[in-house]
Amino acid sequence: MRIISVKPILFLLLFAALACTENSVPKPRGYFRISFPAKHYRLFDTIYPFAFEYPVYGKIVKEEKLQDEGEWISVSFPAYKAKIHLSYKDISGNLSQLTEDARNLAYKHTYKADAIDEQVFTNPQKKVYGILYDIKGNSASSVQFYVTDSSRHYLRGALYFRCQPNKDSLAPAIDFFKADVIHLIETLGWK
Repeated sequence: MRIISVKPILFLLLFAALACTENSVPKPRGYFRISFPAKHYRLFDTIYPFAFEYPVYGKIVKEEKLQDEGEWISVSFPAYKAKIHLSYKDISGNLSQLTEDARNLAYKHTYKADAIDEQVFTNPQKKVYGILYDIKGNSASSVQFYVTDSSRHYLRGALYFRCQPNKDSLAPAIDFFKADVIHLIETLGWK
C-alpha cells in the first residue's frame, strides 16, 4: 500500500482557492483615436444673400433644392463623414412659423436625447440673431441652429454624421465640429 503525502495536496488546494478569488471584469469598449486638423477658416461669399467663414478642411456643396424650400447648401467634411446642412429662406411675414419649425425639428430628437441646451446668439452690428440647440445623447443631429435678421433673412443649419449615432464614440467629433458651427454663426453676415 502506498502512502500519499497530505502536504502537496493541501498546497494545490490552497493555491487553486487563492488563484480563483479575483473577479475578472471585461474591459470597456475602445474607439479609434481621431486626429483633427488645425482650425483655419476661409470666407464663403458668393451669390447667396449671406456670407460666413467655414473651415479649410471642409468644402461647400450645393444640395438639390426641394420645391419652394429656399436654397440648400452644405459644408461637407468627407474625411469625417460629416455635413453642416444649411437652408436659407426669405422671410415674408412668417418668421414666427420658421423659428417654431426650427424648434420643433430640434426637439424631435427628444426621445433619443439626454438633454437639449439652447444658446442664444445676438450680434446687433451685423443684425444676426439666433439660437443654437446643443442636443446631448444618441440623436441623429447633435447641433442645430437658426439665425435671422428678423425682417428679411433666415438661415437654418444642422450638423449630421453619416453613421450610427453613438454619443461616446462621436463626442470628440461633435465637440470639434460644434466649434466650427459656432464660428460660422459668429462670422455670418447678410447682404
